[in-house]
Amino acid sequence: MTFGFAPASAAASTSAASANRLLEPAEWAAAGIPLLRNPREVVSGLHARHHPQPATAVIAVLDPDERLRASASFVRRPAPADGWMFRNVLLAQLRRIIPHDLRRRTPVRTAVLLYCREGDARWTEEDGAWMWGLRDACTLHGLRCGAYITLTRDGWQVLGEGRGGRRPHSASAPEPFDTSEAPPPLPRTGGAASEVLRRAAAAR
Repeated sequence: MTFGFAPASAAASTSAASANRLLEPAEWAAAGIPLLRNPREVVSGLHARHHPQPATAVIAVLDPDERLRASASFVRRPAPADGWMFRNVLLAQLRRIIPHDLRRRTPVRTAVLLYCREGDARWTEEDGAWMWGLRDACTLHGLRCGAYITLTRDGWQVLGEGRGGRRPHSASAPEPFDTSEAPPPLPRTGGAASEVLRRAAAAR
């Protein structure tokens, strides 16, 4: 094994390849990424489950009714933003939390990515690298590529769509599950079962 510096031409080509592994917001918007019906509910639910701090990514898989099927969070290592590296990390997390759908002709489940970071809500090259990585990881796992959401001190933002909100944000306390999700259905009243319960309560 030999050690040394890579030639300048090789270093330049590597840098150029890394620069291409990102997506601009216009490219993302043109890719036909499915819109979330209720993005705030998705964001609040993931925030309540994972309590993300800056540099934390949350990958989640939703079913066709936008119900959460699986999710995982991890901290981004300090390194240059590279879509290929992000793709590998996301793919490893997806393989850990849910089986692939590669045998389906068309994807049924959708993966979304929530990334908590410093700075404001404007697009950055790091965001572009996450977008590239998410799209590629979804293809390799047989999933539809869904929304990419940033969480900053300004609030949350679905990049490429222009939708967002002030809460939750990167410094807010997680909401309880019962406020971030739809409330459970109320028990039905009336009928024989209710009459039995009423009599039992009256007898105590």
